[in-house]
This record gives sequence, structure tokens and C-alpha cells, in this order.
Amino acid sequence: MVKVAHVTSVHTRYDIRIFRKQCRTLAAHGHDVSLVVADGRGDEVSDGVKIVDAGASRGRLNRMFRTTRNVFNKALDLQADIYHLHDPELIPVGLKLKKYGKVVIFDSHEDVPKQLMSKPYLHPLVRRLISFAFARYERFACPRLDAILTATPFIRDKFLAFHPRVLDINNFPMVGELDAMVPWNEKHDEVCYVGGITSIRGIREVVKSLQFLKTPARLNLVGQFSEPSVEAEVKKLEGWGRVIACGQLGRAQVRDVLGRSLAGLVTFHPLPNHVDAQPNKMFEYMSSGIPVIASNFPLWREIIEGSQCGICVDPMNSHAIAEAIDFLVNNPAQAEAMGRNGQRAVNEHYNWDQEGRKLIDFYSSLIK
Repeated sequence: MVKVAHVTSVHTRYDIRIFRKQCRTLAAHGHDVSLVVADGRGDEVSDGVKIVDAGASRGRLNRMFRTTRNVFNKALDLQADIYHLHDPELIPVGLKLKKYGKVVIFDSHEDVPKQLMSKPYLHPLVRRLISFAFARYERFACPRLDAILTATPFIRDKFLAFHPRVLDINNFPMVGELDAMVPWNEKHDEVCYVGGITSIRGIREVVKSLQFLKTPARLNLVGQFSEPSVEAEVKKLEGWGRVIACGQLGRAQVRDVLGRSLAGLVTFHPLPNHVDAQPNKMFEYMSSGIPVIASNFPLWREIIEGSQCGICVDPMNSHAIAEAIDFLVNNPAQAEAMGRNGQRAVNEHYNWDQEGRKLIDFYSSLIK
């Protein structure tokens, strides 16, 4: 049995990738697993995982300095054999843990330099400077860690240029978790969006599309707005009258929303951090058996059209989004077939069972 500590200063304690998939999988295979978080909700044990709370953070700067220090101290107290870090701001923590002779993994959920180029609150010149500086820091610091895990093959290939031990552990869904088993003739004339709600994830264009619909379709909007000004703006749009604002929901409630919907939307803007991403929500829609209306990026088109499980559109074109929604409402047989195709693709290829086995094998190689 190996003592493992997963560490995050940003994510929630029940984060899907960290807790529900990775920590629970490792614990189920006999490892002693702890998860260090920073949310102020106290310690607990859940599904065989010991959750250790380093205290809540207040504000971005506080999180980057005080919280990371608290997280490091809690992590070191665990005296784990392997430390698995999930946030780029924890790379310095990884370097400090290496000085104590620990085995350290950095899990890159995003291509951070590209993500920084998409931050709307930063001046374009500042974005470029910070992105360049962080890319240089990655190349300096990450080779000093024992291994890198990534959420996509694209990010994997970036790290392989300067680290010998890199593996992609894709954020694919757990088979059956979100399948509500609702017969197609019992679905509503509703589509859904599930996830963080931001301007760069296309909320303006989606809400605008609702005013151009020729069918009575409505939008189940699941998640929280992260930009108050954008929330105020879209609520004034004509299409908002067709929005069912669900707020933040638990996994069982998300399953129910997917069950009554006839399509899922993932129409992110064509930004550097999006075009090569593999958004978890896209595969979750597929796993639930509903077709996907997705941005027409080459990689996404390859997945969606290759599996014949949805429609790819220009994410900046609200009319195109509306046409895709209307098509699926007006053609239930084709929509149902797309949903079955997506579910089959997840069952055969895009699922956590396969990725979990890769994770276990990777840990075994580190232990050896």
C-alpha cells in the first residue's frame, strides 16, 4: 500500500477529476489516499479518501501566498510517498517537497500559458507577458518534478518536449453515472448547458440564439455566472425568456436535467485554450445519451462528427446555434440516433474505466 496525497488550493473537495475519479480510483485499488483542500469546511473521510482542510482562502492574492503555504504545511505533515498536485500555483510547493525527498506529480488540467491569453480582465500586452513568463517557468520547474499528468493529449505533447515522463489521463466520464434512462418520447422540448457560465464559453450567443428559434424549445441553464456584468447583460436579452435558470446542481440533479433535455450545448469561443481542449461536459452529454451541439473546432468536429453524435456550428453565430436546436427538435428520430451513437462512443472509447486503469498503471511505474 502506497501513501498518496492529492493537493489542491483551488478546486472543491468533491471535484470530479480530482476526487470522484482519481482519488476514489486509487483508494479502491488499495492505496492510502488523502486529499488536501482549502475550503474551510473541515476534515472528513469520504469513499475511503481522507480529506484534509487547510482553511479557506480569501481573494486571488491570498490564495496564491497564504493558502499555498498552509496547503504545503498540511501536505508535508501527511508524510506521503507520492504527492499529486493539481494547480499551477502549487508548482513551487512541488519543488519544496522535492527537497524533502518526495515523489511529486504535477497534473496539468489546462494549457496555462494559453489559458492566460484568454483572460478578459487582463490587458492584451499584460496577457502576453504573463503567458510568456509562465511558459518559461514551466520549462524551468516541471523537469525537476518526477512526472507530469495532463488532461488532454495536446497538453501531453507540450510537456513531452521537456520532460521524459508524461501521460495524458483524459477527463472522460464514468459510464452510466449521468444516464437517466429516459425514453426519447418522454423528453421535453429543452436543451441544456451544464458548467461554469462565462462570456468566452458563449453564453451571450446561446441566449441570443433562443430568440431566433422557430420551435418552442427552452434552455436548461445549469451553473453559476462568474462575471456579474455578463449575467446582468444576458438577462436583458430577448432570449432570456426561454431560459430555465437552474443554478448550481448536484450530480443527481444534473442527471435529471440531462434526462429531460434533447441536446447539450458546448459552444465555446475559438480561443487558444479552447480549440485543442476536450471539455468534460461534451463527453458527459454523450454519456447521458443526448446529441451535442458543439463549436466547429477541428478536434471537436473529429470527435462529434466521427461518432455521428451531434452537430458542429460556428459558436459566434447565434442563428446557426438556433438552427441546430430547431433541427434536433423537429427530427427526434435523428436526434435519438445521435444520442445513442454518442453513448456508444463513450462506452467503447471515451470513458473513465480506461483512464483509471492508465492512472493505476502509472502509479505502479512510479512506485517501482
